[in-house]
Amino acid sequence: MTRSVVKTQKPTPPIATASTVSSIWRTRRFQNVTTAVLGHAILITLSIVFLIPLFWMISTALKDRSQTWLYPPRWIPDPIVWSNFARVFETGPFLLFLRNTMILIFWNVLGQVLATTLVAYGFARLRFPGRNFLFMLMIATLMIPYQVTLIPTFLLFRALGWINTYLPLTVPAFTGGAFFIFLMRQYMMTIPLELDDAARVDGANRFQVLFRILMPLCKPPLTLVVVFTFLGVWNDFMGPLIYLNDTKTFPLAIGLNLLRQRYNTDYNLLMAASLMAVIPVLILYFFAQRHIIGGIASVGLKG
Repeated sequence: MTRSVVKTQKPTPPIATASTVSSIWRTRRFQNVTTAVLGHAILITLSIVFLIPLFWMISTALKDRSQTWLYPPRWIPDPIVWSNFARVFETGPFLLFLRNTMILIFWNVLGQVLATTLVAYGFARLRFPGRNFLFMLMIATLMIPYQVTLIPTFLLFRALGWINTYLPLTVPAFTGGAFFIFLMRQYMMTIPLELDDAARVDGANRFQVLFRILMPLCKPPLTLVVVFTFLGVWNDFMGPLIYLNDTKTFPLAIGLNLLRQRYNTDYNLLMAASLMAVIPVLILYFFAQRHIIGGIASVGLKG
């Protein structure tokens, strides 16, 4: 007895016609355009919301004292008072505060660049016992809040006689920052070791390899170190408030606080001074934004 085998044929897929392909393409293009428009609309809306405080600061800086407390508030000052910026320098030695801030920025940037580069080079290129343990121990310090070490650090600097000097605000920078060391070390590990070997064959020592070979290649993370250190020192209020007592040594962040009076504050002058303090930061970010974004994107996670 023979069994007849019935072969079932698979249905043939429909052949895509030109009209079908065209409709699919138009649908996908419409979806992409809609998504892009919606995303840009959300970003523009959020940008406007975040820019409202900045616009209010600019508006208040150009008002006279009588317009600062108007209700409903007047967004466009009438008349525009440009003399507020000149009056700021009459209320306090803000040029002296700016000079003090630049001194702190110079020493902190110098210390962070030197210390971060040296320590990161040791972790990335040298082989020694306990290297990974020491690196993890350094990373663990990032989890310690600043408030925990504030009092012991103050007692140490007071015992050294550094109160009311710039030493507590500059010397720690020459020990490096754990976050900056991590970024620099990760970036150095992406650079081939063959470059070091070739330089050593040509007679270069380790310092020459670091400063002549590796540092020119580490511009992206070095830019991050410089910019973040600049912003940190420029906006630092707690450190100078704790360690400095003399008005002649105050940086700009403490100097702005002098415009706040106990019972009556000229907020138009305060906003004018704050605007002048924000402008250098905006200029720095405008010129360094490409390097900042590129530096963050180029820092690898090899390790």
